[in-house]
Amino acid sequence: MLLALVAPWLAILLKEGPSMKVLWAFLLQLCGHVPGVIYGIYHIVQD
Repeated sequence: MLLALVAPWLAILLKEGPSMKVLWAFLLQLCGHVPGVIYGIYHIVQD
C-alpha cells in the first residue's frame, strides 16, 4: 500500500505482473501524481 503512494505503477507491477493496468498507472502518473495514486490504490485494494 505504501508503494502505491510513491510509485503506483510499480505496486501494480509487483502485484499483478506485466499488464495493461501497469501501463495505465504509469501514464496516469505522468499526467499527474494524484490520478496515478488513486488508480494504483484502487487496484491494490480491489482484490
